[in-house]
Amino acid sequence: MPDGTSLTFVLGGARSGKSAHAEQLVTACAAPWTYIATAQAYDGEMRERIAMHRARRCEGWETVDAPLDLVEAINAIPDGRPVLIDCLTLWLTNHMLAEHDLTAECRRLTDVLSRPRGPWAVVSNEVGLGIVPDNALARRFRDEAGRLNQQIAAVAGTVVMMVAGLPLKVK
Repeated sequence: MPDGTSLTFVLGGARSGKSAHAEQLVTACAAPWTYIATAQAYDGEMRERIAMHRARRCEGWETVDAPLDLVEAINAIPDGRPVLIDCLTLWLTNHMLAEHDLTAECRRLTDVLSRPRGPWAVVSNEVGLGIVPDNALARRFRDEAGRLNQQIAAVAGTVVMMVAGLPLKVK
């Protein structure tokens, strides 16, 4: 990820190495770095996942929790600061569960990400490669995530697909 202003979009399946790869991209830039986390710890398993992510990061990271107010968190970041946003599918889930207007929220997010003010990396799950989910909520999530991923990929300068820990440059 070059210094300056750029958006790198990192996609992949579960445990594909998305977050670790995005962290490496961001830490290749000068510190300090901002990690905008969208996860919410509703149970012990999720608390463990969040702790694992935090423990993996070296000194120099500032963590901002933004499970819903992602656009506001991004706008508060100083110009030029390297940023990692992890992850869009958790952010989307949070908005779906809160029954917010997904079209409006995704439009706001795509708009702010289309104008990076520093080297930014955004992580999202690629959820469209599996079987068709068996219930309406899961199908809606898959469809909304696919639409959001397409919107972000369209405005990103670089798109990387992670497969078994290997980055495959798509764009």
